Amino acid sequence: MPRPERIAIIGAGPTGLGAAWRLLELGREELTIFEASGAVGGLSSSVVDGRGFTWDMGGHVEFSHYPYYDRVLDELLAPHAWLRHERVAAVRVQGRFVPYPFQYNIHRLPAAARRRCLKGLEEAAKRRTRPEDFARWILASFGKGIADLFMTPYNRKVWAWPLEELSYGWVGDRVAVTDLARLRRTLRTGQDDADWGPNRFFRFPARGGTGAIWRAAADRIGPGRIRLRHRLAAVDPRSRTLRFSNGRTARFDALLNTSPLDLFARCVAGLPESALRAARRLRANSTHVVGIGLSGRPPEALADKCWMYFPESAHPFYRLTVFSRYSPDNVPAPGRQWSLMAEVNESPFQPARSARIAADAVRSLRREGLLPSGCRVLSLWHRRLLRGYPLPTLDRDEALGALQRELERLGLQSRGRFGGWRYEVGNQDHSFMQGVEWADRLLRGRREKVYRAP
Repeated sequence: MPRPERIAIIGAGPTGLGAAWRLLELGREELTIFEASGAVGGLSSSVVDGRGFTWDMGGHVEFSHYPYYDRVLDELLAPHAWLRHERVAAVRVQGRFVPYPFQYNIHRLPAAARRRCLKGLEEAAKRRTRPEDFARWILASFGKGIADLFMTPYNRKVWAWPLEELSYGWVGDRVAVTDLARLRRTLRTGQDDADWGPNRFFRFPARGGTGAIWRAAADRIGPGRIRLRHRLAAVDPRSRTLRFSNGRTARFDALLNTSPLDLFARCVAGLPESALRAARRLRANSTHVVGIGLSGRPPEALADKCWMYFPESAHPFYRLTVFSRYSPDNVPAPGRQWSLMAEVNESPFQPARSARIAADAVRSLRREGLLPSGCRVLSLWHRRLLRGYPLPTLDRDEALGALQRELERLGLQSRGRFGGWRYEVGNQDHSFMQGVEWADRLLRGRREKVYRAP
């Protein structure tokens, strides 16, 4: 790319802030971030409700695949401003908690379910098939027992989309594939096997929720470089001009978009109809986040848990986080209050009754005996995120390739969780590093790795 004088970034989430951070680190001061909302952080922001409870936009924790990102986190918040945790996660099945990963800990199941799961795994191990979609990958990897009991119903709740229409190329280090020898050892010894995964240990801000990280980043970048309440309305690649819904305009020499790619495409003048059709093929679900502020202390069954997965249809949510465990400051009166955060996903294939979601979550918890009888609900907070997960549909890569090629032809780049639409690199560390690598490409001509080769 030619060396730009004016650099514009659309969106002040982790990707946009990562790009700005790296640009400043490389000595470039002429940059502006335009953010549609009134706060930074995007889907990684946090809010304090009217009762003083802090909530994230879903179950975020800080773990990393990148030393650079770790160093930035260390720089943003002082050592005493971090709390460090060892993950304790579980799956709720047949009225009991099975340690996560579920497929490593089937010794915790009733005998009949345990035998069914082991038989399915052994049969799957004998077959050598190349699955065509995510539904078939689950069966090929885990067999019918684990698929029926956990993997299939859980993933239907998470994705809210037919699993037959999703790919499995995103799996990577997000799903533990069972080692039969390792599993038989746990069946023989009865010892839990919960060591798997990159988020085995994580950290969390002591105050302010996950959003505290990105507010600190914005402060370091400089509020004068961030324009809030600037929703993009149009991009003219020829004149290198941006127009916003508030009537303001801006010129740019280089542009990074981190807003939802399908919406961004509609704003770009000169995109051919084939690219717009590709943008319309991108799919996402929506996420409802329900915060439940409670009196007293968590019951013994939940006191040691970080988060739990709920595959069964009796529960409206797919994940439940003991959010007060991440930080005592997430509740206004630590020691006398605690909090839970439930997540429900929806799509045209899995509609949700928005007005009842919060109340249904509380009723489900009471029915399951996970809220003590004397525990009072002090706060009930609900937020619907129009876009929760960018879906890895079978035709996603084809659509992305067609759209991104046309944007590149116009000298525009789009990265981030929804700016790049690749779930497999959609965590905070991935997103931040996509911005960093874009800046390195812009100023140093370096190849992007996180987005280009996930």
